Amino acid sequence: MTRPLIALPCRFAERTSALRYAAEVTARALAEAVYRAGGEPFMMHPAEPRHAAERLARCDGLLLPGGGDLAPHTYGAADVHEEVYDVDDAQDAFDLAAIRYALRSGLPTLAVCRGMQVLNVALGGTLTQDMPTHHRHLVHPVRLREGSAVAAAMGTDVGRAVRRAVGRDVGTEKIEASCYHHQSLDRLGRGLTVTGRAADGTVEAVELRDAKGLLLAVQWHPEDTAATDEAQHGLFTALAEAASRHHG
Repeated sequence: MTRPLIALPCRFAERTSALRYAAEVTARALAEAVYRAGGEPFMMHPAEPRHAAERLARCDGLLLPGGGDLAPHTYGAADVHEEVYDVDDAQDAFDLAAIRYALRSGLPTLAVCRGMQVLNVALGGTLTQDMPTHHRHLVHPVRLREGSAVAAAMGTDVGRAVRRAVGRDVGTEKIEASCYHHQSLDRLGRGLTVTGRAADGTVEAVELRDAKGLLLAVQWHPEDTAATDEAQHGLFTALAEAASRHHG
């Protein structure tokens, strides 16, 4: 079987236990989730954003992962909150170039945590630099809009079961999400609609109207539980299958 090549832009790290130098890293759980779903994870060096398009053109899909905070100046904020951390202008520039290429070309994309924030900023949206209540090291319920791309990929059936019980369309699907973020979407970018929220109203999933290709964007970390949770695994399967069609 020829696995579709899924680009995973690496994250910069000052130190790792096994290397003598600063490193570029990818979460093992992300790479394993892509591979388990049938994709070939390709750890991409996040350099020279002006060449991101030609480099990504060789790939069949994009997984834009979590990481440090986007620099507030990328979305027009003059002030920087004291809780903003791990800002890296080179990382920001590459991620923004990557998502802009994916949007133009229809490259199948899964954007996770910071990745969803990059998507929002690329489309002219803004971020809340520090949420009043952080979603760090938390597993909490998220209500997804029934019929949304994320709900379809996750194969959720809660909404269908409730409809059978009450005899009406409740319009939402509920899943459990593993979260680690202190920032969230504020003003939505052009064409984005909210398709998932936490109980406190935090935006947890968005879609792009008239997207040219598969675009899944979630604020939580599906890789945390994808090995044992079929719903979370479904996000990676959807990406790999769309990437296979893109490749074909």
